[in-house]
Amino acid sequence: MTGKRAIVLLAALVLDACSTYQPLPLSDRPATLQEIPHLTIDAKQLPLPELPAHPFAPSDGALDITDIAILAVVNNPDLKAARNDVNIAHAQAFSASLLPDPQLALSADFNRYPDANSTRGYSIGPSYDFGSLLTHSSLRAAADAESTKTDLTLLWQEWQTVVQARLLFIKLTQSDKLAQLLQQHHDFYVQRSQHNQEALKHGLITVDAATSALVAMQDIEKQINDLEHQNNQTRHDLNALLGLAPTVYVPLRGAAVLPPLDNAGIAEMLSHIAQRRPDLIALKYGYKAEDERYRAAIIAQFPALTFGLTRARDTANASTQGFNISFALPLFNRNRGNIAIEKATRQKLYDDYQQRIDVARNDIDRILAEQRINRRQLIQVNANVQLMQQQKQNIQSAFTHRSIDELQLSAADTALLARQTEQLALEQSMLEQQVALQSLLGGELPVQFQGNRE
Repeated sequence: MTGKRAIVLLAALVLDACSTYQPLPLSDRPATLQEIPHLTIDAKQLPLPELPAHPFAPSDGALDITDIAILAVVNNPDLKAARNDVNIAHAQAFSASLLPDPQLALSADFNRYPDANSTRGYSIGPSYDFGSLLTHSSLRAAADAESTKTDLTLLWQEWQTVVQARLLFIKLTQSDKLAQLLQQHHDFYVQRSQHNQEALKHGLITVDAATSALVAMQDIEKQINDLEHQNNQTRHDLNALLGLAPTVYVPLRGAAVLPPLDNAGIAEMLSHIAQRRPDLIALKYGYKAEDERYRAAIIAQFPALTFGLTRARDTANASTQGFNISFALPLFNRNRGNIAIEKATRQKLYDDYQQRIDVARNDIDRILAEQRINRRQLIQVNANVQLMQQQKQNIQSAFTHRSIDELQLSAADTALLARQTEQLALEQSMLEQQVALQSLLGGELPVQFQGNRE
């Protein structure tokens, strides 16, 4: 009875430690939010590179460039899926940390023609695969490294989501500036066109002069319409990134700025880029995991050893006890195939890491060169815009005094609009390059100090 009680108690403990099934039915309802959530988030708790304190609690409902980045990290659907991958990697690391269970073999023999001296035979014996212990530490280290790699890959994906959010913010805010600019010029041509139609009725101007403003107004209307289509696409892209329903309007406030970059600070960041960027650190852990798997494959070429104890009784009532040992004979396989695979995979990861380092440095140098070119061009365009604004005022004054005709005034305004559009495009390009540079360098960009120090 004592033995039976022990078996029952052991079975109860095993069953109590077992996991139970929990259903998780699928849902066909959309998971996107129907409004901007009211969150109170401290940016220091988010994995944003060197982001200053910026609590996410917009009182007026409008979001600035940092609010957009925070909400994207918290609610982006792709990041939610990536976090599930992280949970899987952690579970795999936990699984690799567990030791293999021992085996217990039971058998019974029954005499088909029993007599008075016969009895029921049995055998019982525990055994354990000691060969699996040889590779356990290496495989566990590989799983831990893979788990850390997945965490860093998620962090890099969060950084890329921040980049996308900032780029969409820049695109929308710059489009708003362009829309205001186009509307100003459109209003100017509407007034000129109405004035010209009246003058044409009285025979004061020619048809060519009367239609010049009308044609310019129609050209600007086409630009406004094209811009509306672009903004519609950008707005939907932003909502998808933020995990919001497509009908939710996201009001924006503030604007991105273009401070001059500190080249010395950027050079310092570049020298430590391998320790700053999560994707590069993730590649290091991926290489470490593969190196451990390669080590485990080498260890696994040695014969696997299984040791067990046995206790038996035959049908003649003769009892025995002993042990058994089994191991593979390394004659043909010797795990050479797996060793070759892991070795080649490790070499591939080694080369991938070196290539990523080289590509990162090349991309950073290219963007810095483009920044210098664009900044020089922006200085020229700014000067040209100021000059052409003054020229338009002079031409407007001369037109008022009837010293020049309508065509010259339209030409001056069209040229001014072209330069102003170029100015906004250059600013947007530089802002987008700086956002890309933030991601490539792995942190907020060091900028030159402007203003008086107190």
